[in-house]
Amino acid sequence: MSEKKKLVVVVTRGLDDERASVAWSVANGGLASGYEVTMFLVSAGADWARKRAAQVARLNPLDPPVGEMMKNIIDDGGSILVCPPCAKVRGYEKEDLINGAELAGSTAMLGIVSEGAATLTF
Repeated sequence: MSEKKKLVVVVTRGLDDERASVAWSVANGGLASGYEVTMFLVSAGADWARKRAAQVARLNPLDPPVGEMMKNIIDDGGSILVCPPCAKVRGYEKEDLINGAELAGSTAMLGIVSEGAATLTF
C-alpha cells in the first residue's frame, strides 16, 4: 500500500484578501483528493487562526465560508500550524487560537516538506 500524498499550503494573506479563501478552497480540494493537508499560516495569514475571525470572513461568495473550510481541515485530520513570531507580533497567545491550531515554526513545516509534500503558497 502506498503512503498518503501530502500537501502543505502556506497562507500569507489575511482576512481582507480573496487569495486566502482560495488557499482554504484548494486545501479542501486536497482533502477530497486524498491528500494529508497541512496549513502553515504566516504573516497576515496568522489572523485566520484567531478565535472567531474566520466565522465572519467569506471572501469568495462562491466558496463555502472560510470557517467551515478550516473546520474541514481539522475534522479530516489535517493540521493548521501558526508561525509563532507572526502570532506574537499580533499579540496572539495559544489561548487566542481556534481549537486545532497550533503554534509551530518553519522547522515543523519543513519536516513535512522533507517527506515529499507538495507545497503551494497563497
